[in-house]
Amino acid sequence: MAQQITFKPKQVTKKILSGLQQRAYDVVFHRFGLGDDATPKTLESIGQNYGITRERVRQIENAALNTIRKSDLFKNEQKTFDELKDILSDYGMLVSEKDFLNHISKDKNTQNHIHFYLVLSDFFTKHKEDEDFHSRWTIDAGLSEKVHTSLKSLYASLSDTELLSEAEIVERFLKVMREMSEDYRNEEIAKRWLGLSKKIDKNPLGEWGKADSSNVKTRGIRDYAYLVMRKHGSPLHFREVAKKIQDTFGKKTHVATCHNELIKDKRFVLVGRGFYALAEWGYKPGIVREVIRDIIKKHGPISKDDVIEHVMRERYLKKNTIIVNLQNPKYFKKNKQDLYTNV
Repeated sequence: MAQQITFKPKQVTKKILSGLQQRAYDVVFHRFGLGDDATPKTLESIGQNYGITRERVRQIENAALNTIRKSDLFKNEQKTFDELKDILSDYGMLVSEKDFLNHISKDKNTQNHIHFYLVLSDFFTKHKEDEDFHSRWTIDAGLSEKVHTSLKSLYASLSDTELLSEAEIVERFLKVMREMSEDYRNEEIAKRWLGLSKKIDKNPLGEWGKADSSNVKTRGIRDYAYLVMRKHGSPLHFREVAKKIQDTFGKKTHVATCHNELIKDKRFVLVGRGFYALAEWGYKPGIVREVIRDIIKKHGPISKDDVIEHVMRERYLKKNTIIVNLQNPKYFKKNKQDLYTNV
């Protein structure tokens, strides 16, 4: 739900622009998209309209904003800026520009007027978009620095493939921010601050991790398959994987293509006839006799039943398939205690 504001943006803007000369008025009006079409104009397009350079338009804009700030018309509207300051404070002191404007209104024209006020008032400081964060506004430089540092620390704590639920990422973020004032150490504000980061993001299933991870920035069938299998929690036949990709993400997936993609990716292990598991679950690649060999190597001489039990933990197989492999004298033999060993 949008934040209710008590002032009428168009009326406030009309008042504070009324002291400008016509060209200065036009430049500001069009630069911030304050008309009904809500389309901000570029320096170049305004310059072409007046037959002046981009730099000259910039100079006129800056001079006009300074004129407004010094005017009584601007000072008479301080209640508007105080109200915006209170809203931003309640929203977390440091806010994404996009989220904050959406919080106040879904109407693009109204958003442009609010953005104009943020630029105009000394109350608000803008941090431009950079490699780590989206464009954002603040009224507390010290707190902003702490949030930026905390988000970078949170990112550094994540492994390249780690995925966390929203509750888990918020909990970890709050731990990183342990020195922050209790007023701002709450889940809703933490979620908003997480949204400032360009390096931490969530995947289509709402799980959080490093934004450039294939587990978050899904690029194809393999990544979608990983997410649906991880969510399912146990091995799946490739036909079922293809169906779940389509059901979950709306991505039409050819069964044969899915099978071929899973074979190529080390994140997946073929554990039976068409059944795949995730390697991170402890499954290892290899044919049945190689699995048996590794089990015997790890546990020493072992009974047939124990071999079957261990193999079944790693493969979706029929018992007879395991027994047939175990009875191959080229690879396995029984000792005097009737236990199997490697040849």
